[in-house]
Amino acid sequence: MTATDTKQGPTGTEVTLGEPKDKEAQGGLMSRLGKWLDRDRWPVPAETQTLFSARMTDVAANRLAKQWSVRYLAGDSNERRALLAALAEASAALEPRGEQGLRLFRRLYAQADSLHLLVELRSDMLRWRNQVAGLTVLERELEGLLSSWFDVGMLELRPITWDSPASLLEKLIQYEAVHEIKSWEELRHRVADHRRCYAFFHPRMNDVPLIFVEVAFATQMADNVQVLLDPKLRDADLNKARWAIFYSISNTQPGLKGISFGNFLLKRVVDELLKEIPKLKSFATLSPIPGFVDWLSKQDGKSMQELLHEKIDKQQAQGDTAAGLKWVERLQTAANGKANESVRRSGLRLATMYLRTMKNGQPVDPVARFHLGNGARIERLNWAADRSPKGLAQSCGIMVNYLYDLDQLDDNLAQLAAGKPKMGLNLRWL
Repeated sequence: MTATDTKQGPTGTEVTLGEPKDKEAQGGLMSRLGKWLDRDRWPVPAETQTLFSARMTDVAANRLAKQWSVRYLAGDSNERRALLAALAEASAALEPRGEQGLRLFRRLYAQADSLHLLVELRSDMLRWRNQVAGLTVLERELEGLLSSWFDVGMLELRPITWDSPASLLEKLIQYEAVHEIKSWEELRHRVADHRRCYAFFHPRMNDVPLIFVEVAFATQMADNVQVLLDPKLRDADLNKARWAIFYSISNTQPGLKGISFGNFLLKRVVDELLKEIPKLKSFATLSPIPGFVDWLSKQDGKSMQELLHEKIDKQQAQGDTAAGLKWVERLQTAANGKANESVRRSGLRLATMYLRTMKNGQPVDPVARFHLGNGARIERLNWAADRSPKGLAQSCGIMVNYLYDLDQLDDNLAQLAAGKPKMGLNLRWL
């Protein structure tokens, strides 16, 4: 199978303005809109405000929305930012605001062939909201609408296999956010018959997987991602497999940040797997710990004395403002070589303490926040489980298994709400 890199750009199609029924009421407006689209200067707020204030049935405003969309999708970063600044300026003048802010996005939604524009629009808003005055208000309004437009009931779960269209397989390579796919051979291994890959799709973004999960099968809980990803190593026979291992979950659309449907994805996938492979008994992840190095490097000597267990390590940390950073370097070096038991145990203890750290009622680590928020528990820490440059840089090579015990999900959530993430029995010695 071969594939070529293709990228569909914006349509760039010019929209021909039809003659409005009421020439006196709309002719002047249409003339101004045509001049706006032809000239280099950005639209003044009074013109842009039409997108907010005009009725949803207003022909001229709807044509403007169509042309605005084409221009936005065709624009580079500078032009997009200028168009958003014009929207924010016009938005600030709405009085009373009421539903007028939402009307802009509903108008764009009604004129678009898909939801790509609105998702890209919010992605750019998140990117520039701290630099463009007034953009945060628009971003929050758009988030609310996207939450309803991307309701989980509207999403379709589909398997992705080697027989899927090449354009879709290319998107897996493009959007893989956890473990880079470096070749078509690696991709083929991840979607082979002895593995599974599932994704959520929206009917108005039918060509883009919104989030996807990659699954391997094993006779026991996995503890090394390089072994799991190696296309030269055979997976367990599906007839003998008792574990399903979720080893990569990737969101593909920055514009849908904060709109969570990952938990629904995992639950749906578990249901599908049990239908297909009823002998499966356990469901777990092999997950990165992306914030561990950053957290540990910021710990001073006093903090490290509280975190460390060995007496000699406590003494060495005393008064050392760079104690945490030194431990990062020590653990990274040890993960790449032969670590003595004391260093290995200390590294696992520090990672466990990090995963249990809470802020504003939530785990500070983003991956822990996701899985614990779905009812999983922290089951096991794995030393030198990811020796890739990325794995060493973000977690000193340590990885974690989150266990999804289907009968304990609600109890685990209750314990998390109480500020005490559920831990596996084998972690109590740490």
